[in-house]
Amino acid sequence: MRSFLFLATIAPLVIACNSPKTDGCASAFTASSSDAAAFCARYTTAPVTQTTDLPAYAKYCSMKPKKLSSVCSCLVVRTTLQTVAANYSSTTAAKVTSATGAAGGDGTACTATEYAQITSVVKSCTNIVLDNISAPASSTIDLIALQTGSTVTFSGTTSFDTTSNDNFDPIVIGGTDITITGADGHVIDGNGAAYWDGKGSNDGVAKPDHFIVLKDITNGHISNLNVQNWPVHCFDITGADGLTITGLTLDNSAGDASNSASDGKAAAHNSDGFDISGSTNVVLANTVVKNQDDCVAVTSGTNITVTGMTCSGGHGLSIGSVGGKSDNSVSGITFSDSTITDSENGCRIKSNAGKTGTIENIVYQNIVLSGITDYGIDVQQNYLNGGATGDPTNGVTISGVTFSNVTGTVTSYGTNYYVLCGSSSCSDFKFTNVAITGGGTASTCNFPSTGCLS
Repeated sequence: MRSFLFLATIAPLVIACNSPKTDGCASAFTASSSDAAAFCARYTTAPVTQTTDLPAYAKYCSMKPKKLSSVCSCLVVRTTLQTVAANYSSTTAAKVTSATGAAGGDGTACTATEYAQITSVVKSCTNIVLDNISAPASSTIDLIALQTGSTVTFSGTTSFDTTSNDNFDPIVIGGTDITITGADGHVIDGNGAAYWDGKGSNDGVAKPDHFIVLKDITNGHISNLNVQNWPVHCFDITGADGLTITGLTLDNSAGDASNSASDGKAAAHNSDGFDISGSTNVVLANTVVKNQDDCVAVTSGTNITVTGMTCSGGHGLSIGSVGGKSDNSVSGITFSDSTITDSENGCRIKSNAGKTGTIENIVYQNIVLSGITDYGIDVQQNYLNGGATGDPTNGVTISGVTFSNVTGTVTSYGTNYYVLCGSSSCSDFKFTNVAITGGGTASTCNFPSTGCLS
């Protein structure tokens, strides 16, 4: 602010000066600005009647002391103004630091330390650091138009003011050949406690439904992010083709406790870790998710591998729910080499009652369960948000499902196996080395015809 006031004070002096474009004297001094500045520093301290030791370009001022004095005053003011303006700009511009990558191709990186700098660095840089960004209310960290080949590193604490809006997305990311990663010790905090009321996206306080939106990414790499306390769903992945996500930690465990608005239930609700739709060639690997809903839910897409997951507190590894959406086809999905603990469900496939769609070629392999409270393996064609109807329908077909080396325990209140298919909509299920024990409620399976595993 001090710099701004100084600019306002000296601006009238500059306006009173002759323009170098129309005045020969001003033009000559501007063209020789470095030498002229040194001359004027001496000249303005001496009597203005001085006419000796003048530079050659003084002839364009007719060697007149008054005119020389005037042009020197203008030169000093103009130089000061430029210096002040530069200093003022530097207080709000992004820092440019040495790093690998490029900002405008010059071998440097751009570091934004304020929210207002993000638009500029995204536009001008391909190696971007977001350092301790605090996003104001209703302000998205907009990375949807990253340049091809960009790298974005989250550093320090990324935080958000409260925005009570279901349609607000705090972070959006898109681009081709992009890399998103986190510096050591960083955290992205979604301010979930400001919204949690035990109702999630079903009702209650308006809250951002999707925290981090990955939209139409081609050949992207996301790694080593630490995310905590998101309001409802964490990652919403749509339209990806060739996306690898690895080494993330998503921790929403602070939402396990109840609060004054949640009526004794966990305050966080509908807190899916990853929702994947309309995407192909996706790998999600070696990631920890602590939450209160699906660890991963694939609702549409092809050729998706989810492996090395550590899921706890939520609803397990899920296909669906499928049906009644813009895209209702799921094919070629593999869940492997993962653990699911202290969760409602283990391996889950769910289709919406009365809707149409296709679920095919699904593999659950090398999955270890423990502390599952509802269902170890759950396939149901009667799903509705808020509870099953009890009556399965045939509109969504499920075929080519393999459970291999799925083992572990269910609590005494849970059910080891539950399969509820329509009359002709399930086919080709395979169970190999599957052993889930501990459930105190009897398993029920209307498919395959041989019934549930013993």
